[in-house]
Amino acid sequence: MSEQITNVLMAGVGGQGILLASEILSEAAMLAGFDVKKSEIHGMSQRGGCVVSHVRYGRQVFSPIVPEGEGDILFGFELMETCRSLPLLKPGGAVVVNDLRILPPSVLMGQEPYPDGLVERIKARFPDFQLLDGQHVAEQAGNVRAANTVLLGAVSKRLNIAEQFWMRALEKMVPPKALDVNRKAFQLGRES
Repeated sequence: MSEQITNVLMAGVGGQGILLASEILSEAAMLAGFDVKKSEIHGMSQRGGCVVSHVRYGRQVFSPIVPEGEGDILFGFELMETCRSLPLLKPGGAVVVNDLRILPPSVLMGQEPYPDGLVERIKARFPDFQLLDGQHVAEQAGNVRAANTVLLGAVSKRLNIAEQFWMRALEKMVPPKALDVNRKAFQLGRES
């Protein structure tokens, strides 16, 4: 195990499965023998507000919050929320993002437009970039609600956690009735 701490950020909107994904990531890292710290920020998440989760793992981790400019990977569930979290990434950090736009209330009420060109803005700042249609891939796995697990599979390729620990974490954290779909969603994400 290296001395280095890996800083993973997850950003999106309430109801997208961000908290479950952060639990699975934390569990997989613990099973792999790392010290893990996790923190979540819920902005009216039950009403579609922003949700940001910080997961840090390594030999020894003292704080659950990723310092600004030190994130290794930003794992975005929604484009605008991903852009809002970009300042937390370090230069050269990686972005894995779901190609999804969820309109906030201000846009729905016509007070402001949803910003254009978000994908291009992210790519320009962070060339280590992967855009996924998480909902489409999750549908192929058998349930559109497994988009969070598709994205987790894509992110897992970039982390130093063996696949066996991811599978064990899924078995522990996902309800039995949804386990097969989530395993398939995770594998499809890893293959993307």
